Amino acid sequence: MDDIKTGVDDIFRTEVREGMRIDWDVPIEMNDGVVLRANVYRPDDNGKYPVIMSYGPYGKDLHFEELYKTCWDLMCQNHPDVPAGSTNIHQAWEVADPEKWVPKGYALVRVDSRGAGRSPGYLEVFARRETLDFAECIEWGGVQSWSNGKVGLSGISYYAINQWMVAAEQPKHLAAICPWEGSADYYREGAYHGGIYSTFAKHWYDMQIMQIQHGYGDRGYTSRANGELAAGPVTLSDDQLIKNRFDLHGTLSAHQLDDEFYAERYIDFSKIEVPILSCGNWGGAPLHPRGNFNGFMYSASKDKYLEVHGLEHWSLYYTDYGNDIQWRFFDKYLKDDDTGWSEQPRVSLNVRHPGEKFVLRDEEDWPLPRTDWTKYFLLPEGQVLSTTPITEKSEMSYKAMGDGLTFVSSPVESETEICGPMAVKLFASSDTKDADIFVILRVFQSDLKEVTFRGALDPHTPVASGWLRASHRKIDPDKSEKWAPYHTHDEIEELVPGDVYELDIEIHATGIVVPEGYRFALSIRGCDYVYPGEPNTGLSNMKNTFTGVGPFLHDDPVNRPMDVFDNSVTLHVDEEKSPYVLLPIIPPK
Repeated sequence: MDDIKTGVDDIFRTEVREGMRIDWDVPIEMNDGVVLRANVYRPDDNGKYPVIMSYGPYGKDLHFEELYKTCWDLMCQNHPDVPAGSTNIHQAWEVADPEKWVPKGYALVRVDSRGAGRSPGYLEVFARRETLDFAECIEWGGVQSWSNGKVGLSGISYYAINQWMVAAEQPKHLAAICPWEGSADYYREGAYHGGIYSTFAKHWYDMQIMQIQHGYGDRGYTSRANGELAAGPVTLSDDQLIKNRFDLHGTLSAHQLDDEFYAERYIDFSKIEVPILSCGNWGGAPLHPRGNFNGFMYSASKDKYLEVHGLEHWSLYYTDYGNDIQWRFFDKYLKDDDTGWSEQPRVSLNVRHPGEKFVLRDEEDWPLPRTDWTKYFLLPEGQVLSTTPITEKSEMSYKAMGDGLTFVSSPVESETEICGPMAVKLFASSDTKDADIFVILRVFQSDLKEVTFRGALDPHTPVASGWLRASHRKIDPDKSEKWAPYHTHDEIEELVPGDVYELDIEIHATGIVVPEGYRFALSIRGCDYVYPGEPNTGLSNMKNTFTGVGPFLHDDPVNRPMDVFDNSVTLHVDEEKSPYVLLPIIPPK
């Protein structure tokens, strides 16, 4: 029954090892003639198995430790169940370990995306061509003789984002998806946050993509598992490599509005109908987890589930916890085995408490139906948050590149849960033609020492953040909720210096239980949040040290010229202008 034959070409080969059959560099021809390469890990018998597929640019043969050693070490130290029970020779960044999945009765397929790893072609991340390639790979996986005809998708970040994209194409053999911490709006979550350019994309491209571009060859890494060049088998010149990839930073910089470039990467949730297990991270803003929440809320799927966790971005996926929830989900929708999924709640939250403590709780929907949407008004006197607005006219100014203004609540009288999406309304003026507004929800102990969290990337992450460039203040009312203003980002409306403008700012959803006696606060400033402590050295796959926002800095001098954004901003209050933050307060069940 083995329809992948030796001798297909001079690259493909097959062998039995680590308790499974591995087909290396299986050719999958696209409709334009480009041949992509995949690894297939499957039981060594004549059975038919559901397929778990991933498609992306990180290198199917690149070992996890090569580019991501600090991530690997941290994960194994904090989660010893990850390396246990596996030789770990096949571990790769953000995709499943075949040594744990094949014994469970699955065939794992890893595909190097066009222009990356062992697959030739022009490299353009998240392009329409990639999505169509992915759909073709799914259809290929569904008709192999070792396949039961059902394909599921699993993976983190990039391998989650393109799940949303390809699911909207509705390939007929796609049966279920599990996007683990995957964004779903390339403009608002990946490139521009509130209209402010993030340099993350440039550094990510340099560090994690270019080193595994097809043709990087012998400049790069050799696979620990099969001895082949992970970005080979050919080695191309620098000029050839440049010609074979698009300029991400240059392209994003040239497309400052939500235009046709992002339209090609738009995800139509109304076309996603397969079962979904959407897994998000409380500390994942701005790249994640907005997409996990929105994908769950807006997808047309009848069978859709939301799981939310904390800690670092990559770890829980590989743990016994992460594997178990995925196995039960895929057993149900790829094997028709409902023994482990029938009691799964629609929403499963690992409710976060200070000190990296989590309590698992079932919920019915998201946002939580029993949410008490509460406005906390920004009072100038004493800079406090209060549920009672004031009507006296007042002004508060701050220098954009300083610490800004922080409004602090009274100590909470009893344990208080803030869980869900949030929004801020301000009335502001600038002494220049624009202003960048950064808003940060924070928590402080009774002694006013700040409580931060191990976020998806930065170990000193505040509770939640939001962003808005004032010239991008235009809102689409049809797509907005009171707790989630939706900005069109389709035109620039410069400010008249001194004039007052109403600004609505989305804060990405998150959750935290504030202990009795603690306070929560809202900071408003003109630059990135900075943790008031020692910076972290960062991760081996990132360029910068971490100062509270990880790699998601907004420091591009072209996008943020100092003559405009090193400005003075004034917040205005009167009986018709009452600035506030809308918080989702969760009553106990």
